[in-house]
Amino acid sequence: MTRFLFPPPQIRAVPVRGIDGLYPVNRVFCVGRNYGEHAREMGLVVDRDAPFYFTKSVAHIALSGETAPYPPATGNFHHEIELVIAIGAPAFKIAKADAGAAILGFACGLDMTRRDLQQAARSKQLPWDIGKNVEHSAVISTITPAAKFGPIGPQAIRLSVNGVRRQNGLLSDLIWSVEDLVSHLSGLYHLAPGDLIYTGTPAGVGAVVPGDRIEGSIDGLDPVSLVIGPPV
Repeated sequence: MTRFLFPPPQIRAVPVRGIDGLYPVNRVFCVGRNYGEHAREMGLVVDRDAPFYFTKSVAHIALSGETAPYPPATGNFHHEIELVIAIGAPAFKIAKADAGAAILGFACGLDMTRRDLQQAARSKQLPWDIGKNVEHSAVISTITPAAKFGPIGPQAIRLSVNGVRRQNGLLSDLIWSVEDLVSHLSGLYHLAPGDLIYTGTPAGVGAVVPGDRIEGSIDGLDPVSLVIGPPV
């Protein structure tokens, strides 16, 4: 019997609509600058040669409806609403036409960001890790199976803070489609069941403070919500 020096990390798992069983999260990939208007509001140019990615720790997964403490070392904590892809089958170097077979379903997600730390790192051409890979920063709703969601097109993607709309876009505005992303990322990693891909956010990102309630939605998916608690 294996003896651990301390309890091993808790398995992070997400409910799946209509399925009796949880989706255990393996890895969290995130896509940068996948909506043109968001890139422009950040004062950046979209790289249309290929998608680019950053990652988040599985330990930083938070389920919709949770309360997350305002994180340390920041005064500019931002919301970003995103479509999340849940991988359900192994995929390595697959063609765009075959990408759908690797997808189990989709969810609403929040990519919470310490924007001041991200921008400071970017200005020095340093990695974004401390700005993006933040505790409770990969928020996700219940996963909807792909067959129940249907083709991705002009579904609305929205986010409100305390009932006031801040982000409003369409999934058809994605620069790199779901199939593009799964195919491209499968050329960089052996994708596996449990891998999540946060696909980028539309324009309108902004700061939140303790006491704020964030609510995000995508037509056809379960909504996502998060309450920002006081610092701890």
